[in-house]
Amino acid sequence: MTVPTTTNVPNPFDALARRSQARPSLPNPLQLGPIEKVYVIWLGGGSCEGCSVATTGATHPRIEQLLTGAVPGLPRVELVHSLLAVESGSDWIENLVMAQAGELDAPYVIVWEGSVADESTAGEGSWSALGVDPWDGRVVTSSEWLRRLAPGAAALVAVGTCAAWGGIPAAEGNPTGSMSVGDHLGTGYRSAAGVPVVRIPGCAPTGDNVLETLASLLLALNGLAPLPDLDAQGRPAWLFAETAHEQCHLRHYYDKGVFSQASGEGECLVELGCWGPVVDCNMAERGMIDGRGGCMSMGGICIGCTMPGFPDRFPRLDERAVDRDDPHRVVRVPGNFLHRSRTSAAACRGVRRAGLMGVRRSRQALSVDSAADESGRRAPRR
Repeated sequence: MTVPTTTNVPNPFDALARRSQARPSLPNPLQLGPIEKVYVIWLGGGSCEGCSVATTGATHPRIEQLLTGAVPGLPRVELVHSLLAVESGSDWIENLVMAQAGELDAPYVIVWEGSVADESTAGEGSWSALGVDPWDGRVVTSSEWLRRLAPGAAALVAVGTCAAWGGIPAAEGNPTGSMSVGDHLGTGYRSAAGVPVVRIPGCAPTGDNVLETLASLLLALNGLAPLPDLDAQGRPAWLFAETAHEQCHLRHYYDKGVFSQASGEGECLVELGCWGPVVDCNMAERGMIDGRGGCMSMGGICIGCTMPGFPDRFPRLDERAVDRDDPHRVVRVPGNFLHRSRTSAAACRGVRRAGLMGVRRSRQALSVDSAADESGRRAPRR
């Protein structure tokens, strides 16, 4: 048996791309397409890292399944993520340098988290720096890395509302001049595989939405499925086809015109500021982690975080989203009437049922009395 030496064992703190290329390729019976692996380069701008946290909680599929190549048909994912990486500093930046130089041994997909700052307003500094350029020693901003790597990427996924629409860092009054990935690269951007920016909004989005979309892209890159269907705004169409209201477990209260007037009452939350009826989001149906949690499921209102213009076009959390005289109140009139009619009808059915049972019992009692008289003895009534 050959004892490994330092010449054929990669340094565990080298760049992931170097270690991946040095690692021998092992047969994988689940590899159904021509691509063995794909590099997923996760970059970030103005963000809170919440999208990364949400993605690690995904269960369909799990991130571990992608990293180990355990999903049939999907190439194994080599994840280049500054938070989850073993290497750091210049060794981590080397992954980006190799991608830009075309030195990777497999395609790469960019996942961008956070907004993109306008570095022209940063003066002598920068809003979001990401390492040092190995060629000239200059500090490189994250937005510059995005511009360098985007043309060669097989696909580019904007994860979270900040990346998709600009989000909180792009709110009015923010000095960074932040914007979405699409605004930064332009509407005409297409990846090396001809894919526009794929947007998965949410603050944070459900982790399953992120990895399901990524898995769909990987299947397409592997030639086993068509490219995922995107809506007019670049979102996965099957994930954002309905409003949060349509799948909300409190929907039946809305239909009956029954609304909570205070938190915790357990009825429709529209009058407390819920934007569910007009917000495209599957949180109410899918939950946050493994089908559990989510805004309305936990008693919270929908604040519209998946929509373009959030947060400026939506009221603050301490403001009521709808006025007492808002048009949605028209639901109250037929809703209350329907609710009362159903209640009255149920009560009438109950009274009628009780009356029929009383008549039936009286008839049974009379028949028992008659039988007892005929036999010369009185049978006890039931």
